[in-house]
Amino acid sequence: MHVFIVIVGLLASILLIGVILLQSPKSGSGLTGGIASLGTVQTLGVRRTGDFLSKMTAILAATVMLLCFVAAFTLPGRTVKEAPEGSMQQNVPAMPAPSANKVPSAPVSPAPVIPALPAK
Repeated sequence: MHVFIVIVGLLASILLIGVILLQSPKSGSGLTGGIASLGTVQTLGVRRTGDFLSKMTAILAATVMLLCFVAAFTLPGRTVKEAPEGSMQQNVPAMPAPSANKVPSAPVSPAPVIPALPAK
């Protein structure tokens, strides 16, 4: 199933590339401009060809995105288990649990002595 979805996604992406390369209705340098010079304007019309290519671009783009999303979830051999430990986590020794009886004491030091100012 996964292979079929990937193949269909590849075909859709190749078609999408082709449709994008064919269209360029604003500058007239794409297929739409070439069709006008062939005399097919009477049957298809340049405007309708541009609309068709724009719609096909949107449909194919949505299809490619959907197929990529579906292909990610149909990947064989992937099951949800515990996350494997990384190499960093394997070499770290376990930290001992802090005991509740030990309370850290504040360091005892004499208060700083401030010299008195001379009287005027």
